[in-house]
Amino acid sequence: MIWEPFLLSLKLAFVTTLSLLVLARPLVYVLHMHRSVFHPAFKALVSLPLVLPPTVLGYYLLIAFQPNSWLGQLAAEVFGIQLAFSFSGLVLASVIFSLPFLVNPLLSGLEALPASYQEAAFTLGKSRWLTFWRVLLPNVKASLLVGMVMSFAHTIGEFGVILMIGGNIPGKTRVASIAIYHEVEALNYATADVYAAILLGFSFLVLLGIHAYRGSHVLDPGKAG
Repeated sequence: MIWEPFLLSLKLAFVTTLSLLVLARPLVYVLHMHRSVFHPAFKALVSLPLVLPPTVLGYYLLIAFQPNSWLGQLAAEVFGIQLAFSFSGLVLASVIFSLPFLVNPLLSGLEALPASYQEAAFTLGKSRWLTFWRVLLPNVKASLLVGMVMSFAHTIGEFGVILMIGGNIPGKTRVASIAIYHEVEALNYATADVYAAILLGFSFLVLLGIHAYRGSHVLDPGKAG
């Protein structure tokens, strides 16, 4: 079925983006509101997947996800799932790999806000937690949306980490990017052309939408946030 890899890719991207939406915001709260001497190291660790070769990250995750590892045993005993060569493993790996695509835009948006927003909230007696959730975060909704879209699109196009963690199991881990690799290996270039063209079109539409959205906010500052 030609659409099966794309449906699996969309499912993976959707679950990954929702997971990141839950995890990234508390992480951004810690990074932005609690500065320490270790702050640069924490930011570098979060951004590491941006520069680390996907096969290297995939290799370390594969070692961590093995059934005899502590994480693999924990997943099996507590949740009854297998991480290596499974959809659950793909989700966890994708969350780690795509984390900077949501965290970094949020941090940039928060750092661009006037310091008076935070100072005014503190003056009114708001805690750091309430200031972040009630004052700062609502003013960077555009950054949050861009980060979500980029995380979704990045997950759709993942290859190296997906191949290392999930392999090439039809209906289970063979997402669209892996399907292209599979068809090229089998010399089915006509099918590979179709897969590649669909991913190319999707990527272009995502970037077009992001630039159009940002452009509309530049032209109409009243939409900011």
